[in-house]
Amino acid sequence: MARAYSRDLRERLLQLLASGLSAVEVAQRTGVRVSSLHRWKTKAETGESLEPRHSPGGPRKIGPEAEAALRDQVAAHPDATLAAHGAFWQQAGQEAVSVATMSRALQRLGWPRKKSA
Repeated sequence: MARAYSRDLRERLLQLLASGLSAVEVAQRTGVRVSSLHRWKTKAETGESLEPRHSPGGPRKIGPEAEAALRDQVAAHPDATLAAHGAFWQQAGQEAVSVATMSRALQRLGWPRKKSA
C-alpha cells in the first residue's frame, strides 16, 4: 500500500505553485496528481493542517505478538489448507479469522503457498 506524502513535501509543492508554476506542470515534474495539489492548496488556504491522515482500517487480527504461535502451528501442519489453519487457530483459543486474514498472516511470515505433492 502506498504511503502518504510527507507534510514537508506537500509544503514544497505548494511553494512551487505559489512561485507561478501551474498545477499541471508541478504534477508532470513530480508525479503527484493534480487533484492532490488542488486539495492541499485548498487546505492551506482554509488553515487546515497539511499533515497526512491515518489510513483507515483496524489492527491486525493476527498481530506481531501472535506470529510465533502461528509459526509453530504451520510447522506442525505444513500441508494444511488456509481453511484448516483457520480452524486450528480457533481451536488453539485464538479469535476466529477468515481465510483471507490467514493468507495475509502467512504471507507476512514468508510461508509459501505451494504445498508438497
